[in-house]
Amino acid sequence: MGKRYQAAFLGLISITANAWSLENHYSGAGSVAEDSTKVETQNLFSCASGRSRLSPMGEKQVEGKAFTVPAEVNYSKRYFAADLYNQCSGVTPPSLGDIDLTKVPVIDIDKEGEVVTGYIFADNYFELYINGKLVAVDPVPFTPFNSSVVKFRVKRPYDIAIKAVDWEENLGEGTESNRGVRTHAGDGGFIASFSDGTKTNSKWHAQTFYTAPIYDLGCLKERGEERTSLDCAERPPKPGAQVYSLHWDIPKNWKVDDRYLSWPYATEYTEQQIGVDNKAAYMNFRKQFYGSGAKFIWSKNIVLDNLVLLRYRVE
Repeated sequence: MGKRYQAAFLGLISITANAWSLENHYSGAGSVAEDSTKVETQNLFSCASGRSRLSPMGEKQVEGKAFTVPAEVNYSKRYFAADLYNQCSGVTPPSLGDIDLTKVPVIDIDKEGEVVTGYIFADNYFELYINGKLVAVDPVPFTPFNSSVVKFRVKRPYDIAIKAVDWEENLGEGTESNRGVRTHAGDGGFIASFSDGTKTNSKWHAQTFYTAPIYDLGCLKERGEERTSLDCAERPPKPGAQVYSLHWDIPKNWKVDDRYLSWPYATEYTEQQIGVDNKAAYMNFRKQFYGSGAKFIWSKNIVLDNLVLLRYRVE
């Protein structure tokens, strides 16, 4: 190769490398982590009467900060929601009429308030807070899919806060083994309806705090409160591609502070997009969910956004 062509060739390499560097650059408010996370908790839950996926947890050290993946949860406090459908505990009724709702415990937020009954289905895990108080956590972190019923006594107006988690098997990568692929990017989803007429829909607020897998950091967009990964690929561009994850600090008072009612509005999803037609935990109570007018909600990216916090004020 002549010197002139050699220089041109080296220049092309330099341009390509610089282009990749710019493309793979992230300058938002989140913290970027690489690769997987060491498993510190092997499994939160084992199903006594059915096949369940392991629900591991770990801690990712990023830029001097510690992030729990897939999320820091209150599962160990055992504030478990009552079962609407849970094959692991043997509760598998064909309809709501087969459940004795009088046995569902009532959690007091306000002693002089109204008793509200809520029906909840999450893909995969939820924590419910009313006026900042922990009311219930999902008894099944990952799978098999389950649904829950809760009761609480409260006066209006009141604030609902939900921590929603799309669990993962490959910690820090946001992926699971599915459809013959070890690194399949799973999806989330949350739906709930309450006896006082409150239902999940696009009037709720949703904010993302953990996104993965990311193969090109240049695909991420942030503008104000908006954190968007819609331009990001769900599959690696090639085998062995570098995997990134993105983490944001969770505000300590996110459950009650009015500032977080300014988060972006939640995005609604159809039953087909969530894929619930083969899930008895949902379909046996469809009347209480989609049939009541409630909608599945999440952030703008139901596949890559794995930890989503939801806020709603009941006036």
